[in-house]
Amino acid sequence: MSCAADGPNRARALWRHPATAPAAVLAAGAAAALYLYGTDPHEPGHWLPRCPFNWATGLLCPACGGTRMAYDLMHGRFSAAWHDNGLLLLAAPFALALLGRWAWEGLRGRRWRPQFSVRGQAAILVTAIAWTVLRNVF
Repeated sequence: MSCAADGPNRARALWRHPATAPAAVLAAGAAAALYLYGTDPHEPGHWLPRCPFNWATGLLCPACGGTRMAYDLMHGRFSAAWHDNGLLLLAAPFALALLGRWAWEGLRGRRWRPQFSVRGQAAILVTAIAWTVLRNVF
């Protein structure tokens, strides 16, 4: 077998490695954070995506304010971040822990998928719905 045929196999193996997806997510997140750091979402006129739920209904979804929250966190404004989206601020450490575990397992060569019980899934769904109702009513 020639060395030229080895190249596509190596590339395919790299794309299928368990660490590739978490590394790509981390790289995309770092690039987005770098852009967001210098782009104040509180000011109009920047290229930032709009929430499709908010666009379609005029209501706030459970994640609305997340971009502003991330910007405020990166600039050390914790009370403003809480005001932007308190529930997402509380959930962020858990999401980062899941991402860290995914990356760690990928680096060890293992695929990992978090397993949530039916009760856990229901709790997340009920919390998101309650948060959406509360923030749109008050």
